[in-house]
Amino acid sequence: MKFRFALIAAKFTAWAINIVAKGRGTNLPGKVALKIDPDFISHIKGLDPDRTIFVTGTNGKSTTTNLMAHVFKRAGLKTAVNLEGANLIGGVVVSLLKNCSLSGELMADVVLMETDERFLPIIHKQLPAKHLCITNVQKDQVQRNGEPEIIRRKIQSVISEDMTVYVNGDEPNALSLGQGAGRCVTYGVSRNASSFDKKDDFFSVTAPCPICHEAVVYDYYNIDNIGSFTCPSCGFGTAVKDYQAEDIDFENKIFKVGDKTYDFKYSTPYFLYCYIAVLAAASEFGVKSEDISSAFADFALQGGRMETINVGSKSIKYLRMKQENPETVQSALNVIADDPEKKIFMLGLDELVDFDPHYTNTFYTFDCDFRRLIASDIERCICFSGTVAYDAGLRMLYDGFEAEKLTVLPTNDDKTIIEELQKYDCDNVYLITWLHKYEALAEYVKNMK
Repeated sequence: MKFRFALIAAKFTAWAINIVAKGRGTNLPGKVALKIDPDFISHIKGLDPDRTIFVTGTNGKSTTTNLMAHVFKRAGLKTAVNLEGANLIGGVVVSLLKNCSLSGELMADVVLMETDERFLPIIHKQLPAKHLCITNVQKDQVQRNGEPEIIRRKIQSVISEDMTVYVNGDEPNALSLGQGAGRCVTYGVSRNASSFDKKDDFFSVTAPCPICHEAVVYDYYNIDNIGSFTCPSCGFGTAVKDYQAEDIDFENKIFKVGDKTYDFKYSTPYFLYCYIAVLAAASEFGVKSEDISSAFADFALQGGRMETINVGSKSIKYLRMKQENPETVQSALNVIADDPEKKIFMLGLDELVDFDPHYTNTFYTFDCDFRRLIASDIERCICFSGTVAYDAGLRMLYDGFEAEKLTVLPTNDDKTIIEELQKYDCDNVYLITWLHKYEALAEYVKNMK
């Protein structure tokens, strides 16, 4: 009776939110259900852990989940999935609610859930999935997460001998997590035109081996701290993978796995790892390669990854990627560097306002390599911020940027930032900043006379 009441109350809450504020409240109905029945998930009829897969990790889990759902749909599988990115326990409940009858029966062939890596043990306790896809475990949100080893251990705590894990074989932390599973399926990306090496200098950073904690050595990188690696101390490292993307053609947006060719619409190394992760998991779930190929060809991200603000003749291109860790900032820098045209680069990282105490962190820029970006014809770099503008400017100078082309604005004032930009003739502008700052700048420009 408690479960039935929780089910009806949560469904009513979801219905009411959809009437008053459609698209909002992706967690609230789940909170209502769990408040009434803390064991709500375990009371849903027809939940099969063998047909349940979680996607977790630092970067790429939303894209991976959305792409995997698209593939399952193409294969004719009805999927209960949290596409809205509500990856805490409340969001998981909401996604299950949408696929439940009033009698509490699950009406889905597969359960696919993006899960926040910090809350994975809590979610797994209620929904013991037998499949886990791990994208990577890297520096991220240090105020919440601390350092990657803390997150690696949280994920490790749910892995057991009756579980199948799908791990990124090019990322040390993810690969190490396969050791405790009953079955480990590895995926990765071979050396390609976008692979790079790091100059061994003062600013070069690497990753610690998750086994012996000594520094690993990379043969090459596909993304920062993701690539072919070996630990000289204990021998842990990249091996032959079950699913390897090869013959990668970024211009024609195709790659091969074995003798089969696949399209990848979003042709960057960052997204390529999402494609190969989905190919590995979907194949192991029995999806035919024809369905996977067909779904890859017409997959479209919701909301897009690049937004544009037009200021007169200038086009400010904002790279909408998760800018809370160095790997995604580096990916954004590489996208900008791929544009050979003359450009203005704007960098506005700032105090991270999450919860008290707020903090200022500069490792996002100091872990990145700006040399390829600097070599791509930057006419002007504008570093703005209320807290770390000079840190960002110094990071550019340390990698060889010319001081006379650098402007530092120790402010977040929209008017000051736009007026500085308008001093220069170049119309090709790229912006990396927090989402809330982009939105403030967009609103300011919209209201300009």
